[in-house]
Amino acid sequence: MRVGTSGLSLNEKLIFEHSDPGRTGYSLPKLDVPAAKLQEDLVREEVKGFPELSEVDVVRHFTRLSTWNYGVDSGFYPLGSCTMKYNPKVNETVARLPGFAWAHPATPPHLAQGALALMFALQEALAEISGFDAVTLVPAAGAHGELAGMLMIRAWHEAQGRPRTKVLIPDTAHGTNPATAALCGYDVVPVSSDGILTAETVRAAMDEDVAALMITNPNTLGLFESEIVEICEAVHEKGGMVYCDGANLNALLGIARPGDMGIDVMHFNLHKTFSTPHGGGGPGAGPVGVVEKLVPFLPAPWVVREGESYRLDEERPQSIGRLRAFHGNFGILVRAWAYIRTLGAEGLRHATEMAVLNANYIRARLEGTYHLPHTRRSLHEVVFSDRDLEGDCHTLDLAKRLIDYGYHPPTIYFPLVVKGAIMIEPTETESMEVLDEFCDAMLAIAREAREEPHKVKEAPRLTRVSRLDETAAARKPRLRWEEG
Repeated sequence: MRVGTSGLSLNEKLIFEHSDPGRTGYSLPKLDVPAAKLQEDLVREEVKGFPELSEVDVVRHFTRLSTWNYGVDSGFYPLGSCTMKYNPKVNETVARLPGFAWAHPATPPHLAQGALALMFALQEALAEISGFDAVTLVPAAGAHGELAGMLMIRAWHEAQGRPRTKVLIPDTAHGTNPATAALCGYDVVPVSSDGILTAETVRAAMDEDVAALMITNPNTLGLFESEIVEICEAVHEKGGMVYCDGANLNALLGIARPGDMGIDVMHFNLHKTFSTPHGGGGPGAGPVGVVEKLVPFLPAPWVVREGESYRLDEERPQSIGRLRAFHGNFGILVRAWAYIRTLGAEGLRHATEMAVLNANYIRARLEGTYHLPHTRRSLHEVVFSDRDLEGDCHTLDLAKRLIDYGYHPPTIYFPLVVKGAIMIEPTETESMEVLDEFCDAMLAIAREAREEPHKVKEAPRLTRVSRLDETAAARKPRLRWEEG
């Protein structure tokens, strides 16, 4: 391995350190037309310090970085709540069909009938799967869907002449829920639970100032809210609505429908439940399903069918308006449609059954070694804690040590209702062999914590960079390269 003047190998240098003045990665012919005269104040000055490299330097740099990254195509990704499951490549192929991949978002509807037909079919499929009367595909992510849903609830209350001021949020809800409620102008009222929310607790918190209850079902502990029907009734009795965070829909798919439980609004995480790319900054998609009385408030535009053709309905006088420039992240919508069409009703149900089975298999193998704070049967994910880890080892130490065993760590310290939480979601796409190897690693780390705790507390030991000072990184971040 060659070593440069900085003491780092050439494979470890930043792209700025590879730079050589005058080097370029392209060769353009001389102009055979007059040079364009641009308005001087529209021309950007040269970017100081911008790296100058050959094509092969650039290709090798980014290819090398890609081999250092960890992704679901290279290994098991047990992140609880995030649902990092394998994405079938047939979905990618369909999304790359030229008619879809090259469709411009400003294409007139009469020239985009194929795209609109797919979007309409996806709206209908999601409505049928979830039990809602209508679905909008506009929102760009789950949190964006939350915003859309809560804005529709607010618009409905305002149309009734009483906008209301409060939103109830259980301690087992997803972390974005209180932020969304506050962004929509509501006062957030926390509601305590013992892992499962009761209708009695909700009824005691409800009054005529409460606009909605935001609930996650299954909740962030991976537990099904068994009193969900009674909870919805308690909210409706006082004129409120129930918003469901649909991020964990992959535990219900093909088995139960939120709309049948009394839920009024729910967003879908297409990049979770319907197996499209998740992570790396997006793109995602967060369609929202609503009951009939909220249909007039759906964001514009909305795909509708008229006879044998499709159009975008922009004339919606009660709509909450546009949430973005164009209509959804279309490539993600294509992937979700392909996933649903490939599996069909039986396949979607089977996917849910396998997700629940896999989570409970991990639970059964680790229970007794790792502390299980809630004994109710888990659904698609299981939450342990670090209470029984020995050798003064904690959740963060476990997560770092798992990296040495070749695994991405699970979600840690969430949900907040479990001290030292270790949140594991295997998804339906992993085999029993993969789950056994992961559980073997978890059990080995627990044994190391008891017998050789220094191995766990000093991890990771086998990575390019050893354990970082995360406190200093958060308080004194260095986010840009500076020469010298």
